[in-house]
Amino acid sequence: MAKASEVKSGNILRFNGELVAVEEYIHRTPGNLRAFYQARMRNVKTGKLVEYRFRVDETVEIARVETSDYQYLYEDGDFFVVMDNDSYEQFNIPKFLFGESARFLKEGMNVIVAFESEEPIMAQTPKSVELEITYTEPAVKGDTSTNALKKATVETGVEINVPLFINQGDRVKVDTQSGDYVERVK
Repeated sequence: MAKASEVKSGNILRFNGELVAVEEYIHRTPGNLRAFYQARMRNVKTGKLVEYRFRVDETVEIARVETSDYQYLYEDGDFFVVMDNDSYEQFNIPKFLFGESARFLKEGMNVIVAFESEEPIMAQTPKSVELEITYTEPAVKGDTSTNALKKATVETGVEINVPLFINQGDRVKVDTQSGDYVERVK
């Protein structure tokens, strides 16, 4: 157990039996009232936002979270199988921990997974990935209006919008959070 004054933004706390990630943690001293800590925390599993005021002398439980790089191997039902790059040990990570960015996962890609006492609590894909275009309509000559986009399917099966000059077989960089085209890769 730790005092509320020892908590920092980015810590993972066990709060009301749930794991929460501290997003914002501010010390407040309003006029002649007692000081307190205003915390904005996000539930790790559900993503629900929680706001709470900690007294200065209140005790909190800071969870021991181990974060490491893993290699994505394959999909297995509701899980993604990842391998520790050092020990070659394999783990089943629930798909929902990756969120929307899971649709851009490709075999052999490095991902970050956080564990709290043998249980995976957070998973993160790289900010951007390089993928090959497997299908797109060819651009029509003279069809070069500013910022015109067309649909293209990448090797993971996801359809994204790309500029008209992108052709089938080109490699593109895609933002995994938004699913937007970033640039063409040479």
